[in-house]
Amino acid sequence: MGDPFIRHIALLGFEKRFVPSQHFVYMFLVKWQDLSEKVVYRRFTEIYEFHKTLKEMFPIEAGDINPQNRIIPHLPAPRWFDGQRAAESRQGTLTEYCNTLMGLPVKISRCPHLLDFFKVRPDDLKLPTDSQVKKPETYLMPKDGKTNAADITGPIILQTYRAIADYAKSSSTEMALATGDVVDVVEKGESGWWFCQMKTKRGWVPASYLEPLDSPDEAEDPEPNYAGEPYVTIKAYTALLEDELTLQEGENIEVIHKLLDGWWVIRKDDVTGYFPSIYLQKAGQDIAQAQKQIKSRGAPPRRSSIRNAQSIHQRSRKRLTQDTYRRNSVRFLQQRRRQARPGPQSAGSPLKEQPQTDSPRPQPAVPPRPSADVILHRCSESTKRKLESGV
Repeated sequence: MGDPFIRHIALLGFEKRFVPSQHFVYMFLVKWQDLSEKVVYRRFTEIYEFHKTLKEMFPIEAGDINPQNRIIPHLPAPRWFDGQRAAESRQGTLTEYCNTLMGLPVKISRCPHLLDFFKVRPDDLKLPTDSQVKKPETYLMPKDGKTNAADITGPIILQTYRAIADYAKSSSTEMALATGDVVDVVEKGESGWWFCQMKTKRGWVPASYLEPLDSPDEAEDPEPNYAGEPYVTIKAYTALLEDELTLQEGENIEVIHKLLDGWWVIRKDDVTGYFPSIYLQKAGQDIAQAQKQIKSRGAPPRRSSIRNAQSIHQRSRKRLTQDTYRRNSVRFLQQRRRQARPGPQSAGSPLKEQPQTDSPRPQPAVPPRPSADVILHRCSESTKRKLESGV
């Protein structure tokens, strides 16, 4: 049948979600060459990074050599906006952008970078459920398709954070910080890298360098899940601090606490410790997308490794200690093992109970059968009549 390609991309609208923080995702209907139609959801920060990579792949068509040769469409960078009404009016730019992409030469419109970006991901199939605090709100495009072709924007910025120390960026996609800088958080990534904006600057910042202005306590962190969620390490990591774990690539572990700064508490056998979430991938999922993120940024620094951190809060944030994680995890594992055993087990010491494991347990004594006279004396009048009549 030939290599797959996309026939058409249509923007259906956008969806307002509330986990892990309030943000927008845009819904696209992707029509493939085999006439199949798939719905995918993308944040604007993802779309903008896709756009920048596309320009790097085709510098001539992007106008980097001669601006007159540019055929790749423009896409404004994410910027602060004033609410949902602005997001509705700015869908026109994204619709025009996708239409222009599909009209470009085949080497661009059918390149692997574009096809991979619009392929269905596991997150596109596993949509938010009603069990969350708030149900996602979906807003579809008008049927007439008339929208203002203003600049499209990214997720809603809900919270303002402050930098606790100086941070020097290591790549063009990051943003440098000085102690005391106040930034608006556009997107909170599970990897611990947050996309932030400060006046005219924007870029990725490690969450460990930020603290909320109103409270030192991160109420957004979920509760630990000692049942564990199966993950696989996609890159080796050597522990730098004693509460971290050293693991090789391809090891199976269980995540028991997903922290927003990107350093998750994991369990390997009976041992728990911190591990960078950017080096983890859910068991059974494709690791290609996760490995791209590793190449672009890597693991963020930990809060405990930051020198001269200056907080505006008198009370520092309290987190669970590794001893607490270990004790609760061991307690859960013991309970799970007891439930998995086929029969009741003795609660005594294994050394004392070992000699008795081979001998059967004594059965309770069966009382002797009462005599016929006793039965007749104790039975009811109805039973007596039936016995006397020979029934």
